[in-house]
Amino acid sequence: MKQRDIFIAFFRSSILGYGGGPSSIPLVHDEVVKKYKWMSDEEFSDVLALGNALPGPINTKMAGYIGYRIGGVFGMINAVIATSVPTIILMILFLNLLYAYKDQPWVKGLSNAVLPVVGVMMLTLTWSFWKKSKESLGLLGGGFLIIASFIATELLHIHPAIVIVILLIAAFTKKGGKKEDEEKERSR
Repeated sequence: MKQRDIFIAFFRSSILGYGGGPSSIPLVHDEVVKKYKWMSDEEFSDVLALGNALPGPINTKMAGYIGYRIGGVFGMINAVIATSVPTIILMILFLNLLYAYKDQPWVKGLSNAVLPVVGVMMLTLTWSFWKKSKESLGLLGGGFLIIASFIATELLHIHPAIVIVILLIAAFTKKGGKKEDEEKERSR
């Protein structure tokens, strides 16, 4: 039953995630966090950050890790197959179709219409992560990280993976978290 759910979750997010990995991330989030409750928002954001720091397609990296975590080695293989095979089949079919009709206005319109939809999906996911970061880091801490990350990636042209690695190192080396600080206060 669990393996079937893993396959369905990743197949559904892969087959509906038109536009590549970034458009599939909110769909994977809905399946993994909201529908099946295999992870919390915080755990999912950690997996997403780690997946972004590693080379390769984000969707298959996340599928492999989450599948392994939920169903072991077979779960990992199951999730990667469910993520990859639909994409391969659809890519072959759609590329042949788009190539055959590449000069048609509806093909250009289709390509242009997808961009705002993917943008809204990413904005929705970003808003969800922002709300969670306000809870754990506070308004100032979360805002500082957003502004610092924006400056590093957009103005200083530092690769996002480097920014993520720096933030992961800072999180691992930070003494105590908000929960640990609260526990220390209660014990006093």
